Amino acid sequence: MQRPAVVVLGLVGLLVAAAVVLQTGLWVEVLGTDEYEEGTVTVREGSEAAVTPTATQPSTATSTPETTIAAREQETREPLGTVEVRIAQTFNQRYVGLSETESLGPDEGMLFVHDEAGQHTYVMRNMSFPLDIIFIDANGTITTIHHAPLPPEGTTGSDLTGYEGRGKYVLEVNRGWTNRTGVEVGDRVDLPPEAT
Repeated sequence: MQRPAVVVLGLVGLLVAAAVVLQTGLWVEVLGTDEYEEGTVTVREGSEAAVTPTATQPSTATSTPETTIAAREQETREPLGTVEVRIAQTFNQRYVGLSETESLGPDEGMLFVHDEAGQHTYVMRNMSFPLDIIFIDANGTITTIHHAPLPPEGTTGSDLTGYEGRGKYVLEVNRGWTNRTGVEVGDRVDLPPEAT
């Protein structure tokens, strides 16, 4: 008679442990998520610019190399600011984007890579902070910059504002980054091989 009780208690304990793992998000660490590749991006005015190599973090299941974007002044090409970005290359990575990110540091962002240049529309789906959305053509030229606020609370689906632009790449950073650094339409982005 004691054996069935032990089995039942064991199953209940297993269910409780599974519920705790699901509720705390520990399953993400166990199973992992779709990783983002990272590489080096340099924002410059003009066409001649070399990609600057960056140090990489130790290789683990969740760490990837850091990617640095350096913005340069239009005429003097002096650095204006830098941003560390993750590269979103798959459809799922682009769809989720920064929507599961609670906040960005002042110099952090994400670079979205599309299969080809074209007209693309981005929305602020499930975002926790406003963004600058920067469209970049295949040749590295910044074509459009949007300063996107958070949508009104309760806005979903087709009610979201669409931010359109032409390009193969889209860079998302904290809203106001382009104002703070002076990055403008016409500046250029030299892309690392892994993003092209």
